[in-house]
Amino acid sequence: MKHNGVYLAAALILCLVFIGVTFAQRPESNIDPSKHPNLAEAQHHILQAFEKIDEAQRSNKDQLGGHAEKAKQLLDQASRELKEAAEFANHHK
Repeated sequence: MKHNGVYLAAALILCLVFIGVTFAQRPESNIDPSKHPNLAEAQHHILQAFEKIDEAQRSNKDQLGGHAEKAKQLLDQASRELKEAAEFANHHK
């Protein structure tokens, strides 16, 4: 019975690691600047902010209370929303 608990804990830790890696991915720069220059530039600034947060995390040895990671998640979400805005505009002209 104790082995089942150990296996469950190990599986849970592994899942949390994969979730963390998923959320920590860089936002994409996938908006066509010839069609949507302002949205593409905004997405570029999001990527720059994400990279600065990475630098801050490295400088502070990830001792930022999880707030930097949360900010990176929100930047990724903002980048995806900008892409959706561009796609919406493409389909509703």
